[in-house]
Amino acid sequence: MNAPFRPNQQTRESFAAYLCDEDTVEIVRPVVADMGWQVDKVHKGGLRNAVQSLSITASPTILLVDLSESSDPINDINGLAEVCEPGTVVIAMGQVNDVRLFRDLVASGIHDYLLKPVFPEQVRDVLMHAQAMLNAPRHAEATGRTRHSVTAVIGTRGGAGASTVATSLAWLTGHAAKRSAALLDLDVHFGTGALQLDLEPGRGLIDAIDNPARIDGLFIERAMVRANDNLAILSAEAPVNQPLLSDGGTFFLLREEINAAFETTVIDLPRHMMITYPHMLQDVDSVVLVTELSLAAARDTIRLLASFKTTCPGSKVIIVANKVSPNNLEISRKDFEATIERPIDVLIPEDARLAVKAAKLGKCMADAGRGTKVSASFTKLMQSVLAAAAEDEDEDEVVKPSSGSTQKSSLLGKLTALPSLLPKKKTA
Repeated sequence: MNAPFRPNQQTRESFAAYLCDEDTVEIVRPVVADMGWQVDKVHKGGLRNAVQSLSITASPTILLVDLSESSDPINDINGLAEVCEPGTVVIAMGQVNDVRLFRDLVASGIHDYLLKPVFPEQVRDVLMHAQAMLNAPRHAEATGRTRHSVTAVIGTRGGAGASTVATSLAWLTGHAAKRSAALLDLDVHFGTGALQLDLEPGRGLIDAIDNPARIDGLFIERAMVRANDNLAILSAEAPVNQPLLSDGGTFFLLREEINAAFETTVIDLPRHMMITYPHMLQDVDSVVLVTELSLAAARDTIRLLASFKTTCPGSKVIIVANKVSPNNLEISRKDFEATIERPIDVLIPEDARLAVKAAKLGKCMADAGRGTKVSASFTKLMQSVLAAAAEDEDEDEVVKPSSGSTQKSSLLGKLTALPSLLPKKKTA
């Protein structure tokens, strides 16, 4: 806060609280005791009582104030700033549920705002957050840090296996490449990233959507679920009757904080999320487009490739044909590649037994299928993704057309030609 530092005053207390009602006092006191602070520093009286007290005594390191009796919270907070020592972390609570008030309070220097009635876990979390922020180093060491890479994995069709590919890619990046990896599963209602790794998704992603102002490095550390030393996942299983209410800023903040904490981010990005929040594809190093070899998938691959030229023109697009069975193809690989006018980069063979084994073991396909052709395909994909992140001037390189093509067909022409690729029925 803004008050001048008074070095001749007594040593500052770690914590003090000024609360308006007895119920809140009874909730806060046990939490304060658990954290090793003095319970008698939880005072009865709100923000104005805090201003009067702190005008004659040194302010604590962490200050919790109640705004419930304040008719002009912003003006009163500014008055509190005049009597607080520099570096005091101020946490406010109140009964007004208004995002504009919250933003104004944060702009005034408030660390966080709790909506009453509060719960012990909620109070404990915000106090531990404030304490950790005070104890954290001011500047992170940036030297020797591996360049961060961001990969978005998108399926052309439902059931193409994009989530399976994303989970295996994230796991393999941590296990084989020894890079700290984060898997961000943005299928908020039906995501399977945590399920594939036999983990509980937790509430981290839902909490971030509900309260984006809480997103910071400490929030990410607590919200993400650890699969192993090199892999953490942020996902959710939101109730199906709970719509996703976000302007997209939440996901941008999540990406920023995850990028700062990990060396690699793999985003499992559903198609509807990509359409609603196209900014999620900005500044990604590579886009892994997972497809099946079918008529509908060929059509949607063409459409998605065209959209990527606008949403992420500098990203390397890696096409992955998943669950490919030589004896059960709607369209051959050759015809598929001719239709989309570019080669398939990675082909993952279908292996139903491995899929069952992975589900029973609670492991991703790359982990359960070590030494198999499927695992080799995932390794090739990982190498392509890491190579895309390492590219500098070559990132904007355009895939050259095949030597036999002399004229580039239109999108409409390619779509209308798709039915001719289907195998013709035999005549009797």
